[in-house]
Amino acid sequence: MILAPLNKLLRRDPDRAKRPRVPQGERYYVVGDIHGRLDLFDALIDAIEGDITSGAPATSHVILLGDLIDRGPDSAGVIARAREWGRQRKLRILAGNHEEMFLESFEDQEVLRHFLKHGGRETILSYGLPKKEYRSLALDELFARLPEIVPQEDRDYLKAFEEMIVAGDYVFVHAGIDPTRPLDEQRRSDLLWIRERFLRHKGPLPKIVVHGHTIFDEVKDKRQRIGIDTGAFRSGILTALVLEGDQRRIIQSVDKGKRIKIKSKELSE
Repeated sequence: MILAPLNKLLRRDPDRAKRPRVPQGERYYVVGDIHGRLDLFDALIDAIEGDITSGAPATSHVILLGDLIDRGPDSAGVIARAREWGRQRKLRILAGNHEEMFLESFEDQEVLRHFLKHGGRETILSYGLPKKEYRSLALDELFARLPEIVPQEDRDYLKAFEEMIVAGDYVFVHAGIDPTRPLDEQRRSDLLWIRERFLRHKGPLPKIVVHGHTIFDEVKDKRQRIGIDTGAFRSGILTALVLEGDQRRIIQSVDKGKRIKIKSKELSE
């Protein structure tokens, strides 16, 4: 009896049966690049938890697309908050290129030099190193001090981040994929760093790719890929893409100066 109305619906809208879907009975909350904006992250967590509580029963999954750190003012706080949230809810986190640079900075002084120029300064300061002391340290001195400044448990936490997650017709990665390779042959360097070769690709991809890494003024839905990095550290907008069945919507925490506002909307087909 239930199948008859469904079949009628699909006959009226034949394209609906072809829309990309996540597994039945599951809901995915996919959060874009946070980049040290603990205030926006906190507000978005509350909004997601409220959405889960008020929504229809479903198995909820939360995925962070990487680049939790750098550029914004409180990377250490974001890491701590993610760890706390992960103790309360199933949380999967992808490695971003900024996490990779951060971890390699403990092994290679030249990587540290590069890292500091791309938001690493803010990350190190967020661990409590006074600005005056930071400015007084030569690069080699900071390199020697780094293991004392950043707790080993945080480094171990970042090392455990994943590279790729697949759910139904979607694949979640930080930067994108190499369009010339199947999913099971992707290279870590592309998953964390690729940009133009992926963004300019016009043909089909193995699955709908949900990614961060490249900043857009608003969520960029290009059919074969969906970019959800809305530049939280500079725009004050942190985005979560919500996927359920064949439906897509977004929840955003938006910095309004004296307060943070939550916005929600459906994504057009």
